Amino acid sequence: MTWNILGHEWAVQLLQQHIVRDEVRHAYLFSGPAGVGRRTLALRFAQALNCSNPPAPGEPCGTCRTCQQIERMQHADLSVVQAESEGGVLKVEQVRELQHTLSLAPYAARYRVALLIRFQEANANAQNALLKMLEEAPPKVILLLTADSPESLLPTIPSRCEVLRLRPLTQDRLVALLQEKSGLAAEEARSLAHLSAGRIGLALRLHQQPELLEQRHAWMEDLFSLLRSGRRERFAYVEQLTRDREKERLRMALLTWQSFWRDLLVAAAGSQAPLINLDWQEEICRLAGQIDVQTARACTAELERALERLEANVNARLLIEVLLLDWPMVRGENENTRA
Repeated sequence: MTWNILGHEWAVQLLQQHIVRDEVRHAYLFSGPAGVGRRTLALRFAQALNCSNPPAPGEPCGTCRTCQQIERMQHADLSVVQAESEGGVLKVEQVRELQHTLSLAPYAARYRVALLIRFQEANANAQNALLKMLEEAPPKVILLLTADSPESLLPTIPSRCEVLRLRPLTQDRLVALLQEKSGLAAEEARSLAHLSAGRIGLALRLHQQPELLEQRHAWMEDLFSLLRSGRRERFAYVEQLTRDREKERLRMALLTWQSFWRDLLVAAAGSQAPLINLDWQEEICRLAGQIDVQTARACTAELERALERLEANVNARLLIEVLLLDWPMVRGENENTRA
């Protein structure tokens, strides 16, 4: 098989050449927005490094036991380190445990590979602990990091890594790839390309897990209902939303609402930039006639701050109550007076 990586062919060629020429670096940093394909590319690289039956140099077979175990992130010589949940904290104790593991010789593969996912979530102590490993990497050890951007890490970390900056694809390029490689209909491919903002990993995830699209649709319906509701209804909604204290669920709700307010800002400003939520385009354009640019910009900024505060473990219920109370009240489609 090939690496089966869509849209980042240049990165595949670079990594393959490192293997073919025996110029593999001791550490790589795959950066880019979540859902762009950072982890998938890192795993394919780990397979290519350790495949027990490569059809060609630098190419994993994808079917041997090693390739399949790495794909499931369950190989004995693959260590995966990440925060307990997205938006959590990767702790120094996890890096210290990794240091001990990597001090051992490979058990069954050519290299021991450490995959540190969303390393921008590592606290300062954890990043400093990793820095020591980067400076004195054990032989037969490859460190693979993923992060939003090199700038989100201590500057000494990316300076000791081969940095691969993965960027979202253009809408047209992603639509074409989804149709060609995944057999999606044009309308579905276009919708996913917009919802994912060009991030192919996220687009494929939304296609493969339709329940994520259903939940997103429900949160958008909630948002439109909230904009027509008073304080009492908004307080009741927040109480229900935060009842289970599931941080990741709250984070996804905020990200969905952030995409709406971004779209509303685009529409209110009369920009030609493409909308993310194409299936709500009519409603967004209607609301753009009721909500001005300044309000849309303020709500977008507040959601960005709310996401940061949620990751800092502030009181989620109070955070979202304040957020929703600042949203404007609008009239419904068939209402003649403002609520």
